[in-house]
Amino acid sequence: MTAPTAVYLLCLATSLACAGLLARAYLRARTSLLLWTALCFAFLALNNLFLVADLVVFPDIDFRPLRHASALAAIGVLLFGFIREAE
Repeated sequence: MTAPTAVYLLCLATSLACAGLLARAYLRARTSLLLWTALCFAFLALNNLFLVADLVVFPDIDFRPLRHASALAAIGVLLFGFIREAE
């Protein structure tokens, strides 16, 4: 395993851990901002999964559109949550 592959996998694990911890906190506190943040990190974990698939597992297949879509979804969900919370 090369160093970049290890970093990609650690980023994936960190995003999944953050999403899980935020989801667990949401289930306890029922604060809507925790839900939006957990969904954002879930999409970021999906983005990291596509990154690993794109660069490590299937280097011949271009997952760039899926990576960009999941990153856009992550930012969109978090932005929606911030706007909704501010109202």
